[in-house]
Amino acid sequence: MDTAPEQHASSLPGLDALNELPVKGADAVDALVDLIRVKAVRPLTLTTRAIVFGIIVATAAVVTVTLVSITLIRLLTVYAFPERVWISDLLVGAVFVIIGLVAWSKRIDRSAGSSK
Repeated sequence: MDTAPEQHASSLPGLDALNELPVKGADAVDALVDLIRVKAVRPLTLTTRAIVFGIIVATAAVVTVTLVSITLIRLLTVYAFPERVWISDLLVGAVFVIIGLVAWSKRIDRSAGSSK
């Protein structure tokens, strides 16, 4: 009979490194997922939000300008120029033309810097 104690599987050399392998693998996968989220998913999410909110704001602005101009024409037609819609249309149109001319004069001329 052999009186030497048997070595159990838990006391074998190198077993600690083998037991940490799943933890290291899970950490590597977690790091990869975080990297992909930070580099790809987050910028796409921010871009999508900016596009969606930009469309919502632009639509609300168009609707607001349309309703305000209709209201202004109706008020001018009823109270300022009774039974003369053309004067109300001319006045509101002139306001829009003036706003357009001011915006046109404030534009940046991009072709001035380049020579042909």
